Amino acid sequence: MENKEKHIIKIYPDGACSGNQFACNTGGWGVVLEYDGYRKELHGGEINTTNNRMEITALIEGLSALTKKNYDVWVFGDSSYLIDCLRKRWYEKWKINGWLTSDKKPVENRDLWERLIAFLPDYDFRFYLIKGHIPAGAGEETKVKQFERFRKHNGDGFSYEEFLAIAEKNNRADELANIGIKEVL
Repeated sequence: MENKEKHIIKIYPDGACSGNQFACNTGGWGVVLEYDGYRKELHGGEINTTNNRMEITALIEGLSALTKKNYDVWVFGDSSYLIDCLRKRWYEKWKINGWLTSDKKPVENRDLWERLIAFLPDYDFRFYLIKGHIPAGAGEETKVKQFERFRKHNGDGFSYEEFLAIAEKNNRADELANIGIKEVL
């Protein structure tokens, strides 16, 4: 019998928004994809958007760049809104409730959520929350604290060295999102 080991695609999405709470603002999204030693980076931006829309857009754009289905896809995002929705499957209740929240309000960003959840049957997903970015030049104590936060949200499945690599890609996705903002301005 042939050993057909599944390959893992790692996706690091991030969104940013300058003037997030104002009527006229600029948002950017960035995403880093990794697969078998290859790396691809994408970014873009929009006007009159929100940070949450940019977070979702980053993942949609990353998934849209995939050319094959039925892979394991690990998503490492810093947006609780994005990761919690996917991990806890909020979208299933939203669909049952006619795209209303438990407070009977329309689900924000429904158009993007519908695009995103359309990808879910095509891959075996795992979603990981990496809260916050590690500042450039951060000391070991800061890195260790962030690693402990990561473990609190995701369990003990990653080593400290793996976490640092994840954090580096998370920081790069943030940089790409900010490039997207600058390009729209």
